[in-house]
Amino acid sequence: MGRRKKIVQECERLMDEPENIRNIAIAAHVDHGKTTLTDNLLAGAGMIAEESAGEQLAMDTEEDEQERGITIDAANVSMTHEYEGKNHLVNLIDTPGHVDFGGDVTRAMRAVDGALVVVDAVEGAMPQTETVLRQALREGVKPTLFINKVDRLISELQEGPEEMQERLLGVIADVNELIRGMTEEMDEIEEDWTVSVEEGTVGFGSALYKWGVSMPSMQRTGMDFGEIIELERADKRQELHERTPLSDVVLDMVCEHFPNPIDAQPMRIPRIWRGDPESDIADTMRLVDEDGEVVMMVTDIGVDPHAGEIAAGRVFSGTIEKGQELYVSGTAGQNRVQSVGIYMGGEREEVEHVPAGNIAAVTGLKDAIAGSTVSSVEMTPFESIEHISEPVITKSVEAKNMDDLPKLIETLQQVAKEDPTIQIEINEDTGEHLISGQGELHLEVITQRIERNQGIPVHTGEPIVVFREAPQTESREVEGRSPNNHNRFYITVEPLSDDIVEGIKMGDISMDMPELERREALMEEGMDKDTAQNVEEIHNTNIFIDDTKGIQHLNETMELVIEGLEEALDDGPLAAEPVEGALIRLHDARLHEDAIHRGPAQVIPAVREAVHNALIDADIKLLEPIQEVRIDVPNEHMGAASGEIQGRRGRVDDMYQEGDLMVVEGIAPVDEMIGFSSDIRSATEGRASWNTENAGFRVMADNLQPETIKEIRERKGMKTELPERIDYF
Repeated sequence: MGRRKKIVQECERLMDEPENIRNIAIAAHVDHGKTTLTDNLLAGAGMIAEESAGEQLAMDTEEDEQERGITIDAANVSMTHEYEGKNHLVNLIDTPGHVDFGGDVTRAMRAVDGALVVVDAVEGAMPQTETVLRQALREGVKPTLFINKVDRLISELQEGPEEMQERLLGVIADVNELIRGMTEEMDEIEEDWTVSVEEGTVGFGSALYKWGVSMPSMQRTGMDFGEIIELERADKRQELHERTPLSDVVLDMVCEHFPNPIDAQPMRIPRIWRGDPESDIADTMRLVDEDGEVVMMVTDIGVDPHAGEIAAGRVFSGTIEKGQELYVSGTAGQNRVQSVGIYMGGEREEVEHVPAGNIAAVTGLKDAIAGSTVSSVEMTPFESIEHISEPVITKSVEAKNMDDLPKLIETLQQVAKEDPTIQIEINEDTGEHLISGQGELHLEVITQRIERNQGIPVHTGEPIVVFREAPQTESREVEGRSPNNHNRFYITVEPLSDDIVEGIKMGDISMDMPELERREALMEEGMDKDTAQNVEEIHNTNIFIDDTKGIQHLNETMELVIEGLEEALDDGPLAAEPVEGALIRLHDARLHEDAIHRGPAQVIPAVREAVHNALIDADIKLLEPIQEVRIDVPNEHMGAASGEIQGRRGRVDDMYQEGDLMVVEGIAPVDEMIGFSSDIRSATEGRASWNTENAGFRVMADNLQPETIKEIRERKGMKTELPERIDYF
């Protein structure tokens, strides 16, 4: 029997022992060594040859990932590891570090109970380290820390034991500060989740040279940093690897310090599911009951050329097996399970069944998308997965040959299903389709995959930046009349506080919550009680308040009012960009008593007109997306690097020395950052490394507003004259 077959059989046996299962994700800033570390773990588990670990990048299974040398898709693998005389099943997800693929990280965190955060010893905790930690902790996932590239401190920076210790303690302190700041508000996390060398929740090592240590491993092997420095300097890295192999140190830490599903699920379920805590289904999920009803949360959709669509996700209750008829949240009818499997890197191994507490790969769930709840009985779905950043860049995609159009539309719909952080707008009349994503690289990868994997040649337009519109002051009361003049609505608009907008974005305030809970959450963020109890609808980051009293026929008309409101907010009055952060109040309404005279054709335009005019009166402005920029550069190129930020309407906030490099930090508009990578390379002779992170939206400078609005209106084929009563330009 082949080695692989043996591993699959052992995984199958261990699946039924939840106390010996660990579901973990490896997460880090880009280029801090996650995929190389994963290779080591695979080699340690006997799944790839030891010699090729670190070079094979086994989890980067797509051609473009190998070419670019970065992880684009989260990849799953199941492996076994013996710890304290017991074999453990480790279901691992290797996640991307590049900010453009952050959606994959958020979705992976829903499936796991522990996150191994990898930090580069030289660079320390970086912006994306903070983001992945926040994503893990918001999902109730416990962190541990592995400090990678320690060999660079010894060989490149020539640090002695004291300096090294100081630097490593600095990295641990930074990570702990982030964890403390984020866990303060989490009541259900009772234990201290900060990481510590003494407790064994911090490991050190070099994924490239395959050695690692932690406090427990040093006690076991008698190794100390002095000896490590000697062996590393004498180029005896192979001996280092043999005496203290990285995979043993990391997998021991995983088995010892990460919770198993039995310990994790009772704490995680209330965080990610708002159903009735007293129900039977809540009990079976808390108990990880493999005989209960099936409940699975789909975190990833992939396509296998032979098996079709594969839904991967965490099984929280019951046992999934072939032939079951399961419900998919938000869709009618049931889907039939065609096959069940587990992942072994790029390949899927079919198994008989997958019980609660495991990560499964299922075919046949044709209605599922990333984020669906799949279950054997109809139930309250899991909380939707909140992605931290929104799409900020759009590109148009057209098929070069008209014959490919149906296939392109199908492919784009598939892309949206696989990656919810991509937004697709399909215009079947013009044949032009818009894809919006997290950044230039995100869209480049998607369009390249359409051409390469689907064989559809496409034209892509220039990148277009996504804007927002937001009211700045309180408006007067504005009247909206229906075309037949029989219905009138009286509306005001005012800006919402940043805290409330943030709460909605983070999913802490939503219409899915019980009314009382939502009211308390709004009042906590500063909304007065009367307003908070009259919330009729939350649309994106806007809130609609019904302040009317006893108006006849309003109840049966409310659905149309909300439809008109949503239309008005999706296409703001300035440039038909989405409106954000508006509090809209309906004060009064006059409705025709005959239902035939207050249908959709009357109510929707009346509400739309009232909302747009109120927004204009509330001094609505265009918001542009901005990015935080960090550039690491040798001293002599510092001026050129900061000039690149300032020359893009950016602002330099900080400059400081770190090791032998200068760090320049600042912010700049996304619009101006297009093409930044080639400019910064030439300005610094290719010696700068940089990264950007989306930092939300800010009001665009007044002098740029008219010109930008005019350009967007022209691009969208709208009249270039601004609507009436915008007289502040």
